[in-house]
Amino acid sequence: MADRRAPTLPVIALTGYLGAGKTTLLNHVLRAPGARIGVIINDFGELNVDAGLVTGQVDEPVSIAGGCICHLPDEGGLDEALEKLADPKLALDAIIIEASGVAEPADVSRVIRFSGVERIRHGGVVDVIDAVEHFDTVDTGSAPPQRYGVASLVVVNKLDRIAEDAREDALRRVEARVRELNPHAHVVGAVAGRVDPRLLYDVSDGEESGQMSFRELLLDGRDEHHDHVHVDSVTVVGDGAVDPGPLIDLLEQPPRGVYRMKGTVAIGSRHYLVNVVGTSVHVTTAPTGAGATHLVAIGTHLDTEEVRAQLEEALRTCSHKVAAADMRRLQRLRQLSI
Repeated sequence: MADRRAPTLPVIALTGYLGAGKTTLLNHVLRAPGARIGVIINDFGELNVDAGLVTGQVDEPVSIAGGCICHLPDEGGLDEALEKLADPKLALDAIIIEASGVAEPADVSRVIRFSGVERIRHGGVVDVIDAVEHFDTVDTGSAPPQRYGVASLVVVNKLDRIAEDAREDALRRVEARVRELNPHAHVVGAVAGRVDPRLLYDVSDGEESGQMSFRELLLDGRDEHHDHVHVDSVTVVGDGAVDPGPLIDLLEQPPRGVYRMKGTVAIGSRHYLVNVVGTSVHVTTAPTGAGATHLVAIGTHLDTEEVRAQLEEALRTCSHKVAAADMRRLQRLRQLSI
């Protein structure tokens, strides 16, 4: 059985219709300084073209051929790859699965959630959309496609191929359709897949000798008229054990604009690691020496003062006996996180 106190590794599903720009986005986030990312490529057919594009940028890319992930025999091929990359010796920050262009996001998400591999957790579904072709190739009916319902982050890519004065309307059109099925999905625009990696996983801002800074990386090679979506983060540190009720309320309903939350919290005599991606909440017992109570919220277009106030309220030191009902809520989240 897995050690529940050990930190878990997020597994992110990267999906999108053929030609939407998944591999371009993947190569962009792989270049973030300090990131150690495991990659699983799921190609359709016999030629592992996408795998060739990322080879050499990650520690050990694993390629799965033979069609959609959801159609692999017993999902054994995927579990074997996940087991290999989840080895603590690799010290990875995250695993990204680039699914075949014909794979349904819901199927890929389901396979990750029900994987038998220990030490991993679901890290969200990033669905890449071609801003130019999407309504001619994917969203063509009166009802929105089901892929919207499972996405935690929707990236509307190739906005530079749309007239500048029409880009905002194009983004809003996609967002309105996504909202018909999924009111909680985070929707952002992008050019050439340039999404801030901090939306996907923890990445260092460290500036090693001879290496571009994170800011320089984001600026490198981009059209000056197409800025990245600005990503905000808010960190709040607590000074004691907290009441699980307000904390769980915050985790289950993050502040407006927040896509990810992470941190360590003390409840009673124990410490817990918490991770939130979209509507997915993961809570495990923290390892010894996990550090002081703190929460970090990451997202776009944040009202940072409002977010800070909500985090401070959730981390307020508990001065009364914890309600049994709130402890049951906490235990339920822990059980769901196994």
